[in-house]
Amino acid sequence: MDEFGIYGIFGLNGPPQRLLTAKGTRSVSAAVPSSVHQVVLFSSGPWGERLCVNAELMDADQIPITIGKLTPYNKYAQLLSPCLTFPFFLLLLQNSAPCADREPGGKRKREYTAEEGGGDKTSKARGEENVCPNGVKEKGTPVRKVKTQAKSIQKLFANGEDASQAKAAASLVGPSGRWGQTLCPIDAQTAILIGGQGARMQFCKDPMWKLCTEDMSWVPAETLAEGPTPEARIGHSAIFDPDSKRIFVFGGSKNKKWFNDVHILDTQSWRWTMVEAQGNVPPLAYHSCSMFRGELFVLGGVFPRPNPQPDGCSDSLYIFDPNLSIWYQPILTGDKPSPRSGHSACVIQERYIYVFGGWDTPVCYNDMYMLDLGLMEFSVVKTSGKAPSPRSWHGSAVLSENKFLIHGGYNGNNALGDAFIFDIDTNSWTELKLPQLSVPRAGHSIITMETPARHGYSEEKSSKSSVSSRTLLVFGGGDNEGTFFSDLISISVEELLAAA
Repeated sequence: MDEFGIYGIFGLNGPPQRLLTAKGTRSVSAAVPSSVHQVVLFSSGPWGERLCVNAELMDADQIPITIGKLTPYNKYAQLLSPCLTFPFFLLLLQNSAPCADREPGGKRKREYTAEEGGGDKTSKARGEENVCPNGVKEKGTPVRKVKTQAKSIQKLFANGEDASQAKAAASLVGPSGRWGQTLCPIDAQTAILIGGQGARMQFCKDPMWKLCTEDMSWVPAETLAEGPTPEARIGHSAIFDPDSKRIFVFGGSKNKKWFNDVHILDTQSWRWTMVEAQGNVPPLAYHSCSMFRGELFVLGGVFPRPNPQPDGCSDSLYIFDPNLSIWYQPILTGDKPSPRSGHSACVIQERYIYVFGGWDTPVCYNDMYMLDLGLMEFSVVKTSGKAPSPRSWHGSAVLSENKFLIHGGYNGNNALGDAFIFDIDTNSWTELKLPQLSVPRAGHSIITMETPARHGYSEEKSSKSSVSSRTLLVFGGGDNEGTFFSDLISISVEELLAAA
């Protein structure tokens, strides 16, 4: 195929279609049926003097919206655009460009791998907090492949160099194994993965992905949004505000560099901005971040203390007001938690934040504190039942109005593979025995997602009714033996509550 062209695949099983592109055209438009949730656009043939081609999709009113670009230098990019009235994925693939693997100026472009990065080596100094609990030895990382239109792309290019390039482009995989990342739901079918550190203590070169829970597929997302993207990091927080439709990324660390910046990803315009915030907040990593009434509640975490070593832990609560772009510290009463990092915080009933575990080297905790958001008062929670052992870097998720889950973590020596549910009505712990949650891991992500409503039949009302449910998703983490996970575990929340 010597003639330049743009091709599109609409839907998971759709055949490739050539989109009309005149010589010198700088854009290509495509109308997407409402039933299609995934779109692939890719080029074939020499680019010539073209610098880029804008990809446009038509919304419900047939208004073109530019949502991505194909260039001779970008091998692929991928986007879920919330600008339209229906959800879909867009994958931009570039084929046959003579300099596709080189940056402008002739420098060879670095490709994403699961093992490249710029991370630091494991410190053996006792008490250093900013250390991954997975640096003992390196093992193979399980890889989850993304569902793509591989066969359709390969069918278009029957043989020769184009066929091999199409095959390589179609064999995209999911996120590399990692720990210390964030996974942030933005709607009922989509979550955003940001950051993390993987094999050989190196920072992931594929730092941002989108998860589509409709078919549990991953799509790379780093090059999709405009604006200044956050620098690679671990131990940061990312939280979604459903009212403003924005993700707030705060803090984290990279090697000996610590962050106290706030980055915002607007999921409607799909644009990053970096906030020039007023007020004082220290660089923090492995803190907790909770969203309450549109504000970020950041508690604890590790902060750099150049002299003396080691790094110190915080026991302070900082609140960020996005409307005023200002940090402030509230007046707190009661018994607040001791300094710690790697703890969890769950917002329950839009009134309370429950804080569990964490560590301040060399001590790990399994205590529980509750912050009354109305009174701004901390109190110690006296619990009953078999409590989780002391741990940090565990996962947590709210399951219902009165229950939340604690899973895995690191006790200072080993990764843990147990799970517990806490009931705030009875202040009691219940241990779960589920094989899906039995693999030891720490620094992983746990979220709950709404399952699309299904139609059922109610005998009492003798009519059809919509039945909605929720799903718990577990991604990534490390086992303290050198393995970094990239698997995605899915469990029904109803199954978890029934097991308790």
